[in-house]
Amino acid sequence: MYDFELTRPGTLDEALAALRAEDAQPLSGGQTLIPTLKQRLAMPSVLVSLTGIEELRGITREDGALRIGGGTTHGQIARETADSFPGLSHLAGKIGDPAVRNRGTIGGSLANNDPSACYPAAMMATGGTVITNNREIAADDYFQGMFTTALEEDEIVTGVRIPVPQSSNYQKFEQPASRFPLVGVFVARFDGRVGVGVTGASEGGVFRWREAEEALGSDFTPEALKDMSHPADGMISDLHGTAEYRAHLIAVMTRRAVAAAT
Repeated sequence: MYDFELTRPGTLDEALAALRAEDAQPLSGGQTLIPTLKQRLAMPSVLVSLTGIEELRGITREDGALRIGGGTTHGQIARETADSFPGLSHLAGKIGDPAVRNRGTIGGSLANNDPSACYPAAMMATGGTVITNNREIAADDYFQGMFTTALEEDEIVTGVRIPVPQSSNYQKFEQPASRFPLVGVFVARFDGRVGVGVTGASEGGVFRWREAEEALGSDFTPEALKDMSHPADGMISDLHGTAEYRAHLIAVMTRRAVAAAT
């Protein structure tokens, strides 16, 4: 580690003012940033902690959707959406371990956009919206590749709006050491449409499996996908699994998610 200044603003306006300092960087749950600092892969001179900002935390229901503050932890989401949105609750409750779930936040996860993060799959499947201090960004426009988002330098994730589906489920094939998904699939069924978000598999980051969405739109059963497979082109290939293996897992996890959602 190295020397840096830490500031803890109490309001969003104070945080945005602090972030205007040269080489300042926001700190949310710190589950990614702190290890990055330890390895000196990032060396900001000022860290602006968002953990003391009450307006960035909490979950409310509005017009058929959940609005979740960017500073809301995975653990809180898992607990407080168990009845209103079981699919999201299950997703949040399986992130990392209890220490990670009690510190990590949805805003931090979405801002970092790790290619194996879980929330992006739910955002894509549901057609969610990322809310910043400046604007609202549809999930299809927000995620732009590995660790790449539509966020500008003066923006932070203040919250998300996630439509609540009639039924949903998240299935992930875990890499045992990290508990990140080798492949994760979130399926969301609405009146008139189905969303399928896939994380962990593609070199381009999270994506929607539109062919599966079309098939499930007319027949929301695992059997609708029995003859479908995803191409291996563009899939991640590493020591944990080949591109072909990940492509195979996409179909398997999608069928499991549909079966669990029904």
